[in-house]
Amino acid sequence: MKKLYFLFYLCIVSVFVSAKEYHVAKNGNDNNPGSGDAPFLTIQAAANVAVPGDVVTVHEGVYREEIAPPRGGLSDEKRIVYQAHPGDEVVIKGSEQISGWEFEKDGVWVVRIPNSLFGDFNPFADEVTGDWFDPKGRKHHTGCVYSEGHWLFEAASKKNVFGNSGSKPSWFAEVGEDETKVWACFGEKDPNKTLTEVNVRQTVFYPRKPFVNYITVRGFKMCHAAPKWAPPTAEQMGLIGTHWSRGWIIENNDISYSVNVGLSLGKYGDQYDNMAPTAEAYLNTIERARNQMGWNKSNIGSHIIRNNEISYCEQAGIVGSMGASFSTIIGNHIHHIHTQRRFGGAEMAGIKFHAPIDMLIKGNRIHNTCLAIWLDWMTQGTRTTSNLLYKNDMDLYLEVNHGPFLVDNNICLSETSRHLSQGGAYVHNLFACKWGNWEDPRSTPYFKPHSTEKIGDHKLNIGDDRFFNNVFVGNGKKALTIIEENGLAFPFYWSYGLKCYEFRPQLPETGGNIYYNAAEPCSGETAVEIRKESKIELAEKADGLYLYLTVDAKQVDDRENNKLVTSKLLGKATVPDAPFEDYDGSELIIDTDYFGKKRDLNKPSSGPFEIAEPGRLKFKVWPLDL
Repeated sequence: MKKLYFLFYLCIVSVFVSAKEYHVAKNGNDNNPGSGDAPFLTIQAAANVAVPGDVVTVHEGVYREEIAPPRGGLSDEKRIVYQAHPGDEVVIKGSEQISGWEFEKDGVWVVRIPNSLFGDFNPFADEVTGDWFDPKGRKHHTGCVYSEGHWLFEAASKKNVFGNSGSKPSWFAEVGEDETKVWACFGEKDPNKTLTEVNVRQTVFYPRKPFVNYITVRGFKMCHAAPKWAPPTAEQMGLIGTHWSRGWIIENNDISYSVNVGLSLGKYGDQYDNMAPTAEAYLNTIERARNQMGWNKSNIGSHIIRNNEISYCEQAGIVGSMGASFSTIIGNHIHHIHTQRRFGGAEMAGIKFHAPIDMLIKGNRIHNTCLAIWLDWMTQGTRTTSNLLYKNDMDLYLEVNHGPFLVDNNICLSETSRHLSQGGAYVHNLFACKWGNWEDPRSTPYFKPHSTEKIGDHKLNIGDDRFFNNVFVGNGKKALTIIEENGLAFPFYWSYGLKCYEFRPQLPETGGNIYYNAAEPCSGETAVEIRKESKIELAEKADGLYLYLTVDAKQVDDRENNKLVTSKLLGKATVPDAPFEDYDGSELIIDTDYFGKKRDLNKPSSGPFEIAEPGRLKFKVWPLDL
C-alpha cells in the first residue's frame, strides 16, 4: 500500500514539474511539439496534451474548430489555462466560409453544400425542440447563415425567402442524402464576394463529459454555434459551457451568435432529458442531480464569469440549472438576446438560473433582451447587486423561491419587473418600472443554508418580503392593474411602487422608500411621496454610459425612516428559517452604494447612490470599477 501511495505521489509531482506553455498559431502544424518556435495549428491539438498547470496560448487568427477539452485542472492553483496571446485578436468560430453561391432572383442565391462538410452533425437537419420550448407553429433548426458576421433569419418555407431582402433577410435549407441546399436572400450583396458562413459545429468550447474542472478561458472572440435547446431538465449546452464541472474562470471574452445559449453553466444530460416540461419532472431532476451526480459545493459550480461581452444569442446569454450554484457573475455586458423571436419558451433571458445558491451577480450591464435577470427555483443566499438593466421587456423576475435572497443597489429602467417568490429583500434599488406579483400553487425546494442539502418543499403562500430604502418612479398615474385572464388559476397584480403587494398573503416590511410621479406605497407604509417625475435619462458617450437623474430635496432631507440595512434588520426568511447573510456566509451590512462608495451609516440615502445634494445629477454608471 505504501508503494502505491508513493507511485501516486510521484505521478502528481511529475504533473506539476512538467507544467508548460503550449502555443497555437496559424502557421503551425499539429505534428509539432507546440513550442513557441514550432506551434500547433489547432487549439484542440494543444487541449489533447495539456495537463494541470499547463497554459495554452493562441496567437492571432481565425480558428474554425470545436474545442472539447478532455481533462481539466486539479485546483485553483493547478488549472489548465486557455488564453489569447496578449494584443492578438483570436477568433474561434463554429462556422465555415461557403462560396459557390448561384444567383436565382430577387436577391436570393442558392448553394449546394456536401454533407461531408458537417460530419456526424448537420445543424440544418438538427431541429430545435425540448422541454418548455414553443416553436410557434413551425420548425426551427440550429443551422444558420451569416453574411459579413451577422446572422440571417430562418424562413418557415423556401417561398418566404424570396422578396424578403428588407429588415429580415432570411434563409431556408433542404437536407438531402448527400448534400444540403441552402437558399438565402442577400439583397444587393454578392455572397461570393463577401464573407458568407454557415453553422457547422454544435459548440465552440465545451467538454463532452461532466467533471472537467478548473479550466480558464480568456481573451477570445467566439461565435457561430449550433447548440441544442437548453431547458433545466436536460443537458444545457452553450456556445461555450462548463458541462457540470467546478471552478472554471471565463473572462474577457466576446461571445456571440449562438442559435440557443451563449454561455452555459448548466446541467449534464441523461436518459430523462426532455421527457416532460413539468414541475414534477424538475423535482425528480433535482433529486437525481443530488443523489447520482454529486450536486454539492465540493463538486459542482463555484465558477467565475467576468468581464465578458455576450450578445446575439436566441435563447439566453448565460444559463445554468443547478450547475451555476456558488458562482460569481460579475462585470459582464449582455445585450441583444432573443432578438429574432422566431421561437419562444420558458428559458429566454440575458441571465437565467435555476438554483442560484450563494451566488454573486454583480455589476452586469444588460439591455435589449426579453428579460434581463431571471432567478427561478431555489434562489437562496444569492446577492444581485449593482446591475444596470434597461431597454428590456422585463428587468427582474424572481420565480418560486423561498429565500433568503438579496436584491440591492440595482438600476432598473425597463417597463416591468415581477416577483413570484417569498423571502426576498429589496434594498437601495432604483425601480423606474412597473412591479407585478401573484401567488402560485407550486411547491418548490429549500435547503440548509449555504448547501444543496434539501430540507423540504413549500408552496408560495407566505409573502415574507422586505423593501428598504428604494426609489420607485411611476408614470404619472395611479396604475394598479389586475389581470384575471392569464392561463393560470390566479390573477396578476401590477403597480408602480408597492401597491400591488396588498394582494400578497402579507404586507412586506418597509422603510425609507421614496415614491416619485404617482408611484404608490402599500397600505400602512410610512414613505416619502413626491409628485413630480425624477426625469431619468441614459446617455452613451465615448468613455462610457451616463445616467442623468433629477433628485428632489425631499429625497435628500427626509431620511427619518432610513436605516442601515444589516442581517439583523432583515431577520430570517420564514420558510427555510434562515438568516439573511451575504453570498459568502458573512454578515450583511449594506454600507456601500452602486459604486462601492461608503454610505451614511446613520441615515443612508434611498436608492442606489449615496446623495448629498438635490438637483439634476450625473453619474457614470458603466463601466464600473469592480
